[in-house]
Amino acid sequence: MKRLLVISSLLLLGACSAEPGSGKWCAAKKEQPKSEWSSADAATYARRCLLDGTAVGSADWCEELSGKDKGEWTTDETRSYAKHCVI
Repeated sequence: MKRLLVISSLLLLGACSAEPGSGKWCAAKKEQPKSEWSSADAATYARRCLLDGTAVGSADWCEELSGKDKGEWTTDETRSYAKHCVI
């Protein structure tokens, strides 16, 4: 019972955080001091928020991914596609 409660809590807390590369994440990073960013944050911000302008979950992102061969999708792309484009 205790294990179930802990797992449930972790899943609920994880669902509240913004997915890296999403519009909400980009807006939050824009407000956060750059000195607090990790190198992965900087790379994701540059790629998703500045360069290609297709934040994860946006209509452009969904369209771009649907045109890509499904065998080339990463696990994260598959999960994000299901979360943002299908549901």
